[in-house]
Amino acid sequence: MVSFLPILSLLLVVVMSLMVVRVATMALVLTGISRPLAQFQARSAFTGAGFTTSESDKVVQHPVRRKIIMMLMLCGNAGIVTAVSSLMLSFVHSGNETPAYLPIRIGIMAVGVLVLWLGSRSQWLDHRLNHIVEWSLRKWTDLEICDYSNLLHLSHGYTVVEMEVEEEDWLVERDLAALRLSEEGVLVLGIERPGADYIGAPRGHTRLMAGDTVILYGPSDLLSNLDRRRGGSSGNWDHHRAVDRRIREQREQEEKEKAQAEAAQASPETPRIAS
Repeated sequence: MVSFLPILSLLLVVVMSLMVVRVATMALVLTGISRPLAQFQARSAFTGAGFTTSESDKVVQHPVRRKIIMMLMLCGNAGIVTAVSSLMLSFVHSGNETPAYLPIRIGIMAVGVLVLWLGSRSQWLDHRLNHIVEWSLRKWTDLEICDYSNLLHLSHGYTVVEMEVEEEDWLVERDLAALRLSEEGVLVLGIERPGADYIGAPRGHTRLMAGDTVILYGPSDLLSNLDRRRGGSSGNWDHHRAVDRRIREQREQEEKEKAQAEAAQASPETPRIAS
């Protein structure tokens, strides 16, 4: 008697692999990246291809996407090993089987793979499965829809840090309006104060106290300097130097943009070739 269990196991593994990749793709889409990029990264992680592109940085730098990719890697390793073992068993005949059953097994496997391929190409089935997967993920998971890392350009020299205000810091016992951090290119996103509620988007009259934890957004090197800045005349000089640097960078950027605009206007149009 012919045993088709290895073939069924192989087809089941293929179906489960396709569903895992589809679910992961939809989960990546819900974190804010495009569907083609999510599909490519999901297949790459599942198969272990490991493409190192600039697009991959958007995935590994995002905590939720990183978890999805890690689960794909684990499932991919288990799925590929199971598929290879099932494929080998599909072509091994037992003692009570004759080699004549081998074409039957190959035919059944070919038909099964063809059905799966046609199903994966079906737009109707694809739309229904995507709808079910998206509904399930939104209902039973808590995915971070916005890609704050990409929105704030955290991979281009900017960062968000938590800075604890100490007694000797330049920030202590001063209003935000008097600090004029925005002139340096630093924004105060919030303040965590011990024994008080969180202060989001604080206004200029808010005074920083020792023990506060300030959430800041700005250039990485400038925030490092601000963390080391101490009170007194040295801290004031550091502030003035940072402001001058900011003004100089803005002027250089404006001059660069102006030069590019003038060059674009001065460049002659490409002459048309007469037919």
